[in-house]
Amino acid sequence: MREYLLVLFVSAAVTYLLVSPVRKFAIAAGAMPAVRARDVHREPTPRLGGIAMFGGLLAGLLTASQLTNLGRLFEQTGDVKALLSGAGIMFVLGVLDDKWGVDALVKLGGQMVAAGVMVWQGVTVISIPVPGYGQVALTPTQGMLIAVALVVVMVNAVNFIDGLDGLAAGMVCIAAMAFFLYSYRLWLGYGINDAAPAALFSAVLIGMCLGFLPHNLHPARIFMGDSGSMMLGLMLAVSAISITGRVDPDLVTSQTGSRTATVHALVPIYIPLVLPLTVIALPLADLLLAVVRRTWAGKSPFAADKQHLHHRLLEVGHSHSRAVLIMYFWAALIAFGAVAVSVTNTGRTVVLTMAGLCLVGIAVLLMPRFRPQAPKAVQPFVPPRYRQGDPAPATEAPAAAEAPAAAVGAAEETPAMAELSADDKALLGRIGTGATAVGSRPDPKS
Repeated sequence: MREYLLVLFVSAAVTYLLVSPVRKFAIAAGAMPAVRARDVHREPTPRLGGIAMFGGLLAGLLTASQLTNLGRLFEQTGDVKALLSGAGIMFVLGVLDDKWGVDALVKLGGQMVAAGVMVWQGVTVISIPVPGYGQVALTPTQGMLIAVALVVVMVNAVNFIDGLDGLAAGMVCIAAMAFFLYSYRLWLGYGINDAAPAALFSAVLIGMCLGFLPHNLHPARIFMGDSGSMMLGLMLAVSAISITGRVDPDLVTSQTGSRTATVHALVPIYIPLVLPLTVIALPLADLLLAVVRRTWAGKSPFAADKQHLHHRLLEVGHSHSRAVLIMYFWAALIAFGAVAVSVTNTGRTVVLTMAGLCLVGIAVLLMPRFRPQAPKAVQPFVPPRYRQGDPAPATEAPAAAEAPAAAVGAAEETPAMAELSADDKALLGRIGTGATAVGSRPDPKS
């Protein structure tokens, strides 16, 4: 655990320190696109934050290669080299998109190329573990298709939720934490060495997100851009693929002594890739809803809009920070709930706890719909929206807009002096109106 914590700390520190110079470089390079209609920020903000995150990735893996236990992974498996190859391609593609913009189909093709390079280097689903039955072998073509599909889905899911300050980095960090706990438990608790690469990648991913979040929380000083979001999604996918298909349920059975306990211990991967999908359940749901919504409207699935889950939270009435925290809550509830099912001996306790937390989450979600009026004694200490009284200006605006043209004309003929107070009129009379400055004098008879 100490080696993993060291790798995490180095990744976080390097990412944090690189963000400031990267921000200056992004401003100098002009990687500050204008605010679009679907954006929620009001001022142009530099992108290319993925450069700092890529530096954190390299620093974390370099540190791991010099450690005693983690250093063996670089000799025993080719997953690290495959990760660097895929992340490098995804990083370059994201930088090009952040600076000049890349067509959606070209971007999709680049994602498939990055996934193909990793599959060619051995990061693929070889078999599907089914407790009580054994390994279900897959053909090379089937394993390649599953691996490429998983990479593309995760990359776009993370990219889709990158719409609020700190949202994507925070949710990926939560997902990586849950996946690290699961992978580390398989490696340490059951002696499954094939789970070690997934634990390493998750630790590095946690460090990258923690190092970037202080600069990305609302109001954000820099955005990660596609160079960061696509790389995060790819790392989640590689962590999932590196452990799925390489964990033999028989090894766990030898530790637990029964197939029933094995099924319980391997619940997250009893159905292939269930845990990786649960840790990004919200981004994945957002992705599927966006594709259905846009296709139903006759638009391209890649056409941008302002109807994502985080946009809807803002429309309901939540503030920017509260919307992000709500997304954090649901992501953590689903991800850690899936891990807890495989850890505890009583799944009923986990289900009841999750049900209770769901009720709390729903209550917080609906808070803007219910705005009780505070008692008069405490009204000076609460926000204006909880005070008693009718906001007259807001209700008078529509009436003024519906006023007939004649009334508007009459209002325009009203002298400007009628809008002034008595003191202002007296002061204006003493100093004059300024008409004498242009040579015109008032008619004494008027």
